[in-house]
Amino acid sequence: MTDKHKLDIDVLIERIALCQSRGDAFFPDGIFPSYRHNKYLFYRRPDTNIFYTATIAFILNQVKDKVSTKSQQIIDEITAKAIKNYPDFQNKDGLKTYNFWKTKPSKHFPNGRIFQHLDHFRIPDDIDDTALIYLTLPHSKEDVLWLKEKVKLHCSPLGVKGGGVYSTWFGKNMPIEHDVCALCNLMYLFEKYQLPHNEYDEAVFEFLKKVILGEKYITNAFEVAHNYATTPLIIYHYARLLSDFEIPQLEVCREKLIHNIKQILNNELNKMSRVILETSLMKLDKNNLSKLSTQNRTADHSALSTPPFTYFIAGLLSSYRNPMLYFFAPFKITQMEWECEAHELALLVERTVATLTSEFAGIKANSEVRPTD
Repeated sequence: MTDKHKLDIDVLIERIALCQSRGDAFFPDGIFPSYRHNKYLFYRRPDTNIFYTATIAFILNQVKDKVSTKSQQIIDEITAKAIKNYPDFQNKDGLKTYNFWKTKPSKHFPNGRIFQHLDHFRIPDDIDDTALIYLTLPHSKEDVLWLKEKVKLHCSPLGVKGGGVYSTWFGKNMPIEHDVCALCNLMYLFEKYQLPHNEYDEAVFEFLKKVILGEKYITNAFEVAHNYATTPLIIYHYARLLSDFEIPQLEVCREKLIHNIKQILNNELNKMSRVILETSLMKLDKNNLSKLSTQNRTADHSALSTPPFTYFIAGLLSSYRNPMLYFFAPFKITQMEWECEAHELALLVERTVATLTSEFAGIKANSEVRPTD
């Protein structure tokens, strides 16, 4: 990693700070602007959600101790502005769960013309936004233990051993739904607070393991991750979890993921999919044995993708119990996609920092090798 790449990190973090809203007609102060769209319906709207803001805060704070003092200060400022918005997305009854959109009153599908007027599209709180907010605005251990009891009320067996697998949604009237990326974020939270595993956690780990070993994340990504729905994004969420915590139940997935990342990187990919796969490879390979070939390495560490990268989707039909409606849920015309410039920049920061860390680890390992007599 050259000094240029270190400078790239500072520049990227400054660009992220500039993206954060100062308050306007669409985005409150501290929110990172994002847009939902469906190109088949010629639809695009500014979207005031907490998901991207919390996700960006999470990524930046993960790399904070590896960037310059100047960038650390900027990250602190970004985070302080972001978390001021969290109460607007808290459960409408005051419980410590959180929603994708504002809750008091509900602001689902903000700035829209049709969906915001239909209660059917009002979504309940979810484990994904809740976990990301808990991770970026530290809660007490008692709060996290309360959350762990709460999610037990929304689960299903899914044919795995142990208790039920936690559902994405907290709502009473929502179908039970399991998204492996959201589950990785939730388990990341529980592992960070060092909560002992219960039978429900064991069921989640069993489910996460089956998805990887059975390669469902390759053959049917939408089925196991409705809100992310691509193989690279699923790998990325597993990599974040396995990189930061020792989870014996999932360790069997590591080599399979590393092997499949190397294979996928040989294919033609959009820029950001390549970025997150490279990041994932460096996170998963703790021994720094996986070297990215020249043709596979992302050349430009600072440029955004064209067209903008979709990290998150919503299947407008994925929550219907009607089999006929659900059949059409994987089709792009029935989905909303979200884009967020600041989040792409955060992923580039993460990728560049991962390279710096990986190369430093390699240099250190080589320096410790001593010739034999």
